[in-house]
Amino acid sequence: MSHGQYLRELLRPLGVYDLEAPFNGGELDAQGEALDGALEALEEVQRESSLVTAEDWGLEQIARLFVRRPVAREPRQLAAALAALLRIGGDSFTLAAINDTISGCGIPAVVEETGVGQVSVSFPGVAGEPEGFAELKAIIEEILPTHLGITYDFWYLTWAELEDTFSSWQAMEELGLSWAELETCVEYL
Repeated sequence: MSHGQYLRELLRPLGVYDLEAPFNGGELDAQGEALDGALEALEEVQRESSLVTAEDWGLEQIARLFVRRPVAREPRQLAAALAALLRIGGDSFTLAAINDTISGCGIPAVVEETGVGQVSVSFPGVAGEPEGFAELKAIIEEILPTHLGITYDFWYLTWAELEDTFSSWQAMEELGLSWAELETCVEYL
């Protein structure tokens, strides 16, 4: 129901106004239209002011609070990455806390201890080097404690997986993939 209709229904029981007359009805329509516009603006501000519901400029405004913007492309992924960055606190140096907040880089990432002062970062579900890796690396290195040595592990198709997946070289050549596309070809596994 529009605000113009709401105003008519609100005044109808009084019986004093001729609500269909051009001067009364027109005024109610004009005021109702203004209220409708104000409500739309307020709903947008309410939606964009919460990280949970933001879809557009609200996410970008929150992202501007950080030195680096997460590389996430989709609004829900960006919201999740920003939420992870906002969770970083003074006690975020345990492995569990780091793995919770590392998603602030914008894509799924996992940190594993590989030795004293050494960690390995991998990107599950991402074949090869992730898109925008230079920016991802900068974000990850700002999240992880500076005293740690960091190595990055990327997943590529192994010869064993290649042999298990394709029956012959001809089967691979029929796909028309370049070498870079082939070594990150995970859709057939």
